[in-house]
Amino acid sequence: MQAFTTHEGLVAPLDRENVDTDLIIPKQFLKSIKRTGFGPNLFDELRYLDHGEPGMDNSRRPLNPDFVLNQDRYQGASVLLARKNFGCGSSREHAPWALMQYGFRAIIAPSFADIFFNNSFKNGLLPIVLNELDIARLFDEVKAFPGYKLRIDLAEQRVITPEGRELPFTIDASRKHSLLNGLDEIGLTLQKADMIRQYEAERLARHPWLVGQP
Repeated sequence: MQAFTTHEGLVAPLDRENVDTDLIIPKQFLKSIKRTGFGPNLFDELRYLDHGEPGMDNSRRPLNPDFVLNQDRYQGASVLLARKNFGCGSSREHAPWALMQYGFRAIIAPSFADIFFNNSFKNGLLPIVLNELDIARLFDEVKAFPGYKLRIDLAEQRVITPEGRELPFTIDASRKHSLLNGLDEIGLTLQKADMIRQYEAERLARHPWLVGQP
């Protein structure tokens, strides 16, 4: 998993509440668990003017010019600004996969659905909760100033605006450790590889009959 320490990126504003996981990555694209290939269909229903199906050539599909991610000023955005209850709906882990494969490293919102929130951390995507007043001000600033970027310092737990305003956020210590060090659940387990090997050796010495003979 890619580590997250600090990140500065262009902000894209998705100004709608209760964005569910089927809107993030529609159900017809959930036919793979390879964690690749989902970025082109992120927000498919909003992003394109036709109905998308697996195997379609997205480069030939008509884009919705009114959708924020299709606008020139937000091309290359890596921070998504959202409204409350982002990621509600089904528990599909494909939602953070699609967001990351598009290029997002962090989502900032007043609140997140619990399962999406947990899945994001497991995949290296940082969900940041700020209060609604700060979110509203950020929406105004992003829309007013083309090229608006935010700097996120995970170690210090701060979102820093272009003029230097600092917005603190909270994060569970274990999740912070995992992101800073690029450790998913497998990586965390492998940190104890020596202890696991020692346990297995001692277990075999005590119970040699548990291992089948060749």
